[in-house]
Amino acid sequence: MKHEILDEFKRLQSRAKKQSNKIFKYLSYRLLKSWIFLIIAIISFLAITIITADLTLSEVAENSDKKDLMGDIFADSQKSIQNYIEGIYVAPNGTVYTNSHEDKAGAEASIYKDGNVIGVLSDLDGWSRRGGKAVTANSKYIYIAMSQGFVGKIDKDYPPEGTTWYCVRRYNLSGKPAPFANGRGWDKSMLIVNTKSEVTGLATKDKNLYVSDAANNKIRVYNTETMKELRNFSFLRPEDITIDKQGNLWIIQKQDANNPAKILRYSSSGKQLPQKITNVVLPGAIALDNQGRLLVAENGTLQQVLIYKIQDQPVQVGTFGHTGGIYGGVPGEVQDLKFYGLTGVGADAQGNLYINNNGFNNSGTDLRKFSPSGKQLWRLLGLSLVENADADPKTDGREVFTKYEQFLIDSSKPKGQQLIYKAYTLNGFKYPQDSRLHISPDTTFVRRINDERFLFLLDPYSNALEIYRFNPSKDGNIAIPAGMFVGKNIRGKSAISGTWPPEQPETGKWIWRDRNGDGAFDKEEYDRSEDSSSVTGWWVDSKGDVWTTLGDRRGIRHYPLQGLDTNGNPIYTYNSIQQEKTPLIFTDLRRIKYFPESDTMYLSGFTAKNPPFAEDPQAPGSEIACFDNWSKDNRILRWRIVVPKDTIRKREMITASTH
Repeated sequence: MKHEILDEFKRLQSRAKKQSNKIFKYLSYRLLKSWIFLIIAIISFLAITIITADLTLSEVAENSDKKDLMGDIFADSQKSIQNYIEGIYVAPNGTVYTNSHEDKAGAEASIYKDGNVIGVLSDLDGWSRRGGKAVTANSKYIYIAMSQGFVGKIDKDYPPEGTTWYCVRRYNLSGKPAPFANGRGWDKSMLIVNTKSEVTGLATKDKNLYVSDAANNKIRVYNTETMKELRNFSFLRPEDITIDKQGNLWIIQKQDANNPAKILRYSSSGKQLPQKITNVVLPGAIALDNQGRLLVAENGTLQQVLIYKIQDQPVQVGTFGHTGGIYGGVPGEVQDLKFYGLTGVGADAQGNLYINNNGFNNSGTDLRKFSPSGKQLWRLLGLSLVENADADPKTDGREVFTKYEQFLIDSSKPKGQQLIYKAYTLNGFKYPQDSRLHISPDTTFVRRINDERFLFLLDPYSNALEIYRFNPSKDGNIAIPAGMFVGKNIRGKSAISGTWPPEQPETGKWIWRDRNGDGAFDKEEYDRSEDSSSVTGWWVDSKGDVWTTLGDRRGIRHYPLQGLDTNGNPIYTYNSIQQEKTPLIFTDLRRIKYFPESDTMYLSGFTAKNPPFAEDPQAPGSEIACFDNWSKDNRILRWRIVVPKDTIRKREMITASTH
């Protein structure tokens, strides 16, 4: 048995190397059934011991070529959909240029057309470079907001230590940097706007490039060819810019603590004109359509595109999209005309409309094209930066959840039709203290307790376990904040720095439960502990019990589920905790999985025979062990195996998972 499992692990590891490199490089909603379980296998390597006939390596290989617009539509190619999009510009011919701050495949700024990736703006990843949220283009060049940080003492043109350049960078239409006289940066394609904060808006007209310099409350105007500054004028808190048929500028003025957002009209020379739009809450982007109407991506509770005639005084003449967006109708239910987190809007010469949804807290790309009549023509989706999935155990793998999304899988359908994006489960308007808006979990556990579905989320560093419940009759598909464990104790400081969550204990670990059912953190809802041990691994078993491993032979903590409260929240307390010793074979426990049905425990960590081979607090350990009869007096060590060392990939790739 031992040798069979070791061989199985080696085969899985070999396949995981090949597939994980591809996944991490070209991740773009590859959530078909085989991919989902492969990701789970990679992240939760202990699962090799419980592989069933329904999940075999041959099935992974056989099904890896399935494609879908929400799956691996660019399989076996050098194309990928970027992780998220923070700004778009649509050219008259329907080419979509995008920008974002970060993408792990180096596609911070990409070019899309007809539902396809046709280009990526190069040299925007690494070397302390990042993208931004503004982009525009003309018939010759693409212009994007970006930043260049300090690199080191090298001969090329980089900022000094402690300084960041906030720039406009120029590219040709194929995505290659286009240098200019007196340009900055190593290739002379960057225009430094300031060293305080990023460029927030871009637009071009004729040979003028208009730039929102929010750090200095200026609109700066540059020549599109020479990139020399022509003039500037004052404008408080400028954001996105678009230009009407008369050559006048429409500029979003961002809200602050004392002033609501507005959209103001200025002449190209900088004179403020009388037209303005004030009936907006959170305008995320603006553009002109082929009729000269102003399109406003309203990112407040409406989650719609507002349409204005602007010939004289602006008059709202329509909206596009479902009122309330993803939260209208059945909350969270995905439909063609339900939007969420709008960051881009544009139109082509034929009147087609393009809208990007970025979700909330950069949930992932959702770029759509609509015909003039409002029919969705294509849609591209991209995963958030780090993503894993788990299946609802009651659905036999047919319903799958990530931290933000719910998917339906029907393997009986033809290739390309197996996956349906069903729901977006975050509602930051109703639950603004939802931890997904404040931290970034990456691992999902879906469990059934009393036949009710619960979502457990874990962050990459094992600091916190978040708990969510569902109430379909009131909240549709939304996951409601229900509880949270914090697994670290920073002596003399709060467990989580900053102002979130409110009312957390000043020191120590804590368990929060939403006792009044409002999804908010209240002072009386915390259970506190001064336990100083550090959690190295988490597990939620099929009964809903929570298990943790502690490093340096500090043992195992078992939090038995104490039932559900009147609001349906799982109850866990420090008073009910059960402490167990570290098995003698381990010197440092790192991971844990317990299966109550068979009373089987799987543990990983370091041993005296196989000590740590590098200083890495996130490493899963050097050995895996399986124990039968874990909860009984006759506990049996069934087997232990050595985890093969990966000497090819970099250490950060080996230890990316902490659970």
